Amino acid sequence: MKNLLTDIECQTLARTIEAAHKIVLVCHINPDGDALGAMTAMQSMLQRHGHEAVCVAPDRWPDNLNWMPGVADVLQYLRHEKEVEERISDADLIVMLDHGKLDREGELGHLIATLPAPRIIIDHHPEPDTPCAVFTVCQPKFCAASEVLYRVADQLGWTNGLITEEAVSLYTGMMTDTGGFTFNSSRPELFHIIAHLLETGIDKDRLYRNVYYTATPDRYRMLGYLLYAKMELLRDYHTSIMSLTNEERRRFNIRSGETDGFVNEPLCIEGMRLSIFLREDTEKKGVIRLSLRSVDDFPCNEMAAEFFNGGGHLNASGGRLYCTMDEAIEQAKQAVRKYAGKLKQK
Repeated sequence: MKNLLTDIECQTLARTIEAAHKIVLVCHINPDGDALGAMTAMQSMLQRHGHEAVCVAPDRWPDNLNWMPGVADVLQYLRHEKEVEERISDADLIVMLDHGKLDREGELGHLIATLPAPRIIIDHHPEPDTPCAVFTVCQPKFCAASEVLYRVADQLGWTNGLITEEAVSLYTGMMTDTGGFTFNSSRPELFHIIAHLLETGIDKDRLYRNVYYTATPDRYRMLGYLLYAKMELLRDYHTSIMSLTNEERRRFNIRSGETDGFVNEPLCIEGMRLSIFLREDTEKKGVIRLSLRSVDDFPCNEMAAEFFNGGGHLNASGGRLYCTMDEAIEQAKQAVRKYAGKLKQK
């Protein structure tokens, strides 16, 4: 593989990290497998090289990721506000993983913005806020922040002693951000990395089952209900829209994270190019979260940025609206009509 960083960039990054003694690793709101995987892998690598490092998440992550190495030690800002504030105030380096903008950290971002500690960005989302960091490594063509981290760690010499737990975190990050390597994962270099991770002894089949094959009966009943009663097909636009209220979530006894992947299901229908899944926020009233998935070259990220206060990748993006569910659904339909030309393209 070609080097990601120039020699000068690598030396600069190495010096920045070596000069730090108390490092805080931060991910985005609603942490996913890639955010948690990149954080916990980097924490372990830093600790192996003599640094004190702690992982901080702005809010809760899905329950189906609790098995990941190091996740039990991740501090959640909403539950450990005082401790997190103390850790961040004492930090002499903050590493932003799987996001490139402080507003992706929610309330935590407002706190970090006021502190003098230098920041590093390691990400794969487009248009990072480079001025907010002393060093930025962002590769939008890469499948996950975990892939970017591996490439950086490789140049820093950290992958020579890669341990199984770190490989599990990195693999999980890449696996979850590609839907089990079903999209944005055709680059040969990615599988050179996967081969190295497998050499550490990880069981990739077990990791896949941990994420995708540990559903409860309630989850499948909920999915069946959504597909039968809540899925609206806009066939002229090759689009599906599904919605989920908190009342429906409670009716089916659905836990945090159990709706992950639902947005992908309508894309199994022949001719579908775009799937939009709306759901009420479980903690903040009046907030509707949206997930968008597409196939081929339809730009989910452009639609999410223009209509849903969000962004992401070409085929996988998200956002949020501050309104009722009915209003959010109408906004989604407006977005679909606006992008009709691209949705109807074959």
